[in-house]
Formats: sequence, C-alpha cells, structure tokens
Amino acid sequence: MSGPEDDPLPEAVTLVEGAARAGLRLRLLGGLGVRVLCPGFPPRRRAGQDMDLACGSKGRRDVAAYLEKSGCVPDKMFNSLNGDRQMYFTAPSGRPVDVMVDRLVMCHTLDFRPSLGNSSLTLDPADLLLSKLQIVELNAKDAHDITHLLSGVPVGDAPEEICTKRFGEVLGTDWGWWRTATGNLEKLPALLAENPELMPPGPRFDPREQAARLLGVATSAPKSMKWKLRANVGDRIRWYELPEEVAH
Repeated sequence: MSGPEDDPLPEAVTLVEGAARAGLRLRLLGGLGVRVLCPGFPPRRRAGQDMDLACGSKGRRDVAAYLEKSGCVPDKMFNSLNGDRQMYFTAPSGRPVDVMVDRLVMCHTLDFRPSLGNSSLTLDPADLLLSKLQIVELNAKDAHDITHLLSGVPVGDAPEEICTKRFGEVLGTDWGWWRTATGNLEKLPALLAENPELMPPGPRFDPREQAARLLGVATSAPKSMKWKLRANVGDRIRWYELPEEVAH
C-alpha cells in the first residue's frame, strides 16, 4: 500500500468540486468513488493510481476545457480519436486521469448518464456497484470495492442508496449483465470466508445479507424480451466482452 503522499483522492475531489462550482457534471468512478461513499473504512491505495472520472457527452468539451484550465495536460491525439467515449489527461501531480464519457465499457456496458443528474461527487452507489459486479474475473481490488460498498451503503429505494430500482432495471434488460452480476454476488460469501481481510472493520451492514437482497432483486425484476431470448441460449455462447486496454 502506498503512503498518504501518494493518495490521489484529495486532488480528484478538488477537480470534481471545482467542476461543480463551474456548473459542470464530473463524477468520481472506481475505487476513489467507493472511498467517498465509505469514508470510515481503511482506504485502498497504490502508487501511481489513476483518477477515474465520468462525464456526459453533451458537456465533455466544457469538461475538457475546465480540466486544462485546472492544470491537467491532455493527450491531444488520444482525445481527438476517442473523445466521444473516453478522454485522457495528466494531472498537475503527474497522475493519469481517465474520463469516461456517457458509458463505462468493459465486460458489459454501463450507461451511467442517469447518475450525472445527482449532486454527489460520485456516480450513484448502484452504478458504482454495477461497475464492479460487471467484471467477469474479479481481482482483489474489485472484490475489495464490492465488499466495502455492500458494507457501507444500504440497499434501498433512494438514489443515494444502492437503489434496487436502478439495479433491477439494468439487470432486467440484459441477460449477460444479469448472469455476470448475480454470479459475482453468489460468490461473495465464499470469497469473504477465504479472504476475511476484505471485510472492513466496523461494517455498517453485513455485505452477505445485502448481496442476498440484491440477488432477490435481480430474480424478481421484470425481464425484457431480449433478456428472455438470450436466457434461452444461456452459457452455450459467451455472454460478456473481453475488454482491451486502450493505449494512451
């Protein structure tokens, strides 16, 4: 684990808060978003950690101009070729800044535009959780973030909670999404038994109980015709993408 001097969170929060003051919608993604929502838990830090941010396509040029004004250096070639879906900058500290536009595309595609209407520093908790649950082969940092979210944020009906309506809507329209997310939730009890260090000290909620509740939501959520047709095929055809790193 890196030391406090390597912590990217203060700089990332400064950028997001400055964007809000400028009337721009810029939100934290990934592990930094999880830390904002779960401030009482020990942070997961590593040297050279990226700052992952999210914005909408309608305001992306204004966001890019704001980041440059704030001292972030753009990768002009990359942004020219990919700016409609992703932008890349180097922060004043030298840390990489990845800005996803409208969607997070990995094993599945998360359209996070509904989260941009909130007044939080982060995407809505349900979207942050979904961004982690959509990873077919979880690594330690993703398992850590899932456990912390389920330990620190209640499952409920409000946008500031892990909103069951949003969760059910995403999984109910795409069987592949449903298959991956429910599979990861089902693995959680065994994962925690094998890796007790994933559990934060003094959790507000039992992550296993919250995972079980979300599994119930996924089961009972209305399913689209597309979902039902794909469910008939099942695991015989791969239901997820294999994300590739985009070179900067």
